[in-house]
Parts: sequence; structure tokens; C-alpha cells
Amino acid sequence: MKKTGRTVSRSSPKPLDCEPRPFTLVGRTVLITGSSKGLGKAMAFALGAAGAKVAINYANGKETAEATFAEFQERGYEGGLFRADVTNEKQVQKLCAEVTKKLGPIDILVANATPAQPQKPIEQYDWAFYQQMLDFFVKSPYLLTRAVLPQMKARRWGRIINIGSEVFRRGVPNFSAYVAAKGAQAGWTRSMATELAPWQITVNIVSPGWIPVERHENDPKAQKDGYKAMIPMQRWGVPGDVGGVITFLAGDGAAFVTGQDIAVNGGMTVT
Repeated sequence: MKKTGRTVSRSSPKPLDCEPRPFTLVGRTVLITGSSKGLGKAMAFALGAAGAKVAINYANGKETAEATFAEFQERGYEGGLFRADVTNEKQVQKLCAEVTKKLGPIDILVANATPAQPQKPIEQYDWAFYQQMLDFFVKSPYLLTRAVLPQMKARRWGRIINIGSEVFRRGVPNFSAYVAAKGAQAGWTRSMATELAPWQITVNIVSPGWIPVERHENDPKAQKDGYKAMIPMQRWGVPGDVGGVITFLAGDGAAFVTGQDIAVNGGMTVT
């Protein structure tokens, strides 16, 4: 048989368009607001495990934040701990500058910080409380996005992920301030997704159901039991369920996913 003289390369072939992209966040820098505890902590650890450099942010509770970061480092993850009120414009600018200086330009932004969310009939709310909800769920994502956009646009790569809530879809009663702000956040996400798409920057919102974390320890058992009984998957969600979705959206495999509201609630909002 005649030899052709051709050699076969043994290097890894370039993936075809129909093949999944290898998953890694190595070389990416992530800022997650409100990430010293609860769902934010789970997100930070999930992204750290995927290889990202993670900026863990907190505003209050220094001891808790330092303990979280110590645990984060013990697991061999790379990142830093940064204190800032992410509803304050000057502090947001300082935060993003410090993260960039220590960890590199911010590739992935997760807007997760949240205040207390008491359920009350509308007569018991005042406008100051409504304004606080809007500050956390509209003003803060706006300030953070504006701060990180120049570098994302320059690199033509970025991930902006807002943490919403199923309450908007479910129209939960006695929760009007929180529901209204989460609805505004969802609308803002959709608008930014189309605005930033030409720069290959994706903007999505992840909306968890009621996933018990530290702040739910004293919630009434009857209330918890009633909610769990409605979950189609017949189990509680855990923080890692949210961390997994965030990790997917942060990677190259989600490069064509934008403007979406992804519910993480075991099927509570299927209909």
C-alpha cells in the first residue's frame, strides 16, 4: 500500500460547534455581593471550586465574614474578602477598584446582597421600606454593572447574574415591597440583556424558592411545613442547588443564554 507521507497530529482536536465546551472558570474573577453567608456563601464556594478567583463581599458581620473566608481558603480556593455597602455609589466604585487591583478585572458579577424581608400587609409598610428594597434590587445592580462594564466591553466577555426570587412569579401576599422590587429587577435584567448582547455580555436572573439558610432558623415550623408540602419535587432546596446554576451561567457553556429568569424551586412555578 502506498504511503501518503501524511502525519496525524496527536494534539487535542478543536471542539466542534456541536460539542460541549470544556468547563472551567480558571482565570476568571468573580464578585459576589452579600456572600459571607446563606445562598451567597454557597455561590462563592461553588465558583471557587470551579477555579475562579472569588471576591467575597459583606457589609456587616465582620466575624462571620472572616470565618467564611477562612473556610474558603482552607478548601484551597483563591479570592479575597471585601467590605462594602453595595447600595452606596462611592463604596461600590471603591469595591470594584480594590477587587480589580487584588484579583484582576471582574469577569463575572453576581448581585446577591439583600436586606431583611419582613412580611406585612401594605398598611404596615412605609415608603422608606419600599425604597430600601429598590436600593438593594435595582440601584445596587445598576451601580455595580456600571462599574464593571468598561472592562467587560473592552474584553467583549462578561457575565452579570442577578439573584431574584420566585415571589414575583407567585405574587406572594403581604410581601408587596419585596415583590415589587424583585419584579423591577427582573425587568431591568431583560433590558440589560438586549443592550449588552452585542458585546457578548450575558445578563440573567436566577430566582430561588424558599431555601432555608441561617436567617430562616426561627421561622415558624407550620409555615415551613406548609411550603414544603407544595414543592413538586417533595424536598427542600439546598444552597448548592443555586450554586450549581450560578456556576453554569458563569461559564462559556452559557455563552448563548441571556435575558433568562431561571427558577430554582423544585417546580413551584411550572404553571
